[in-house]
Amino acid sequence: MKHQLIVSILASASALLITGCGDKKNSAGTNSSGGTVGGVPLAIEYPPELIEGTPKAMTVPNLVPVPDKEPTFLVPKDAVLLSKGKKVTGSGEEPIIGELKLITDGDKQAGEGYFVELEEGPQWVQIDLEKSAAINAICVWHYHSQKRAYKGVVIQVSDDPKFAPDATTTVYNNDYENVSKMGKGSDNPYVESRFGLIADGKGAKGRYVRLYSNGSTSSDMNHYIEVEVYGAMQ
Repeated sequence: MKHQLIVSILASASALLITGCGDKKNSAGTNSSGGTVGGVPLAIEYPPELIEGTPKAMTVPNLVPVPDKEPTFLVPKDAVLLSKGKKVTGSGEEPIIGELKLITDGDKQAGEGYFVELEEGPQWVQIDLEKSAAINAICVWHYHSQKRAYKGVVIQVSDDPKFAPDATTTVYNNDYENVSKMGKGSDNPYVESRFGLIADGKGAKGRYVRLYSNGSTSSDMNHYIEVEVYGAMQ
């Protein structure tokens, strides 16, 4: 009788442990609302899913999984898309593949002809919004036709085109190894998908938005499909 009671208790404990782990896994893949309290949902036109090739192993700590539904992000009612068609410059030579203007052309589809490939190592691209604005959200699609994680992703806002440290606001940083020498990041790396990344602009003021990266788990090269900046002109 005593033996049966012990077995029953152990079985119940195991069931609870398994259930708890399952719940944790499900909640990790579910996006919750973020952004501006009392705001309205940001209306993003997400591209269709297109997965090609075999992904490589992603040995990255604290990796955020792909969302299981469209993210909900709140912005002020007066926030609009500021970046479409705006000029893009970069840190290196001309892109290896594509043109920088693809980054703000409004097309987020995956596959050949839709992305820009930059040189290996730490690189940045910079968008000129033409006027200073309060930035509420920055949406980024690096390369979503393959599951991968980009390294050293840092997003900054400034009114200074040279991004002097004392005139720059960092709104996102997952550079946990501090390769870019701009401080160790506290944001977790994420898996690329058609949902991209929504970085909270936190109302940072600036005319220019600069995005850094340092290769990915699949390649030493850097890639961008599209960047969308939402906010209100000052």
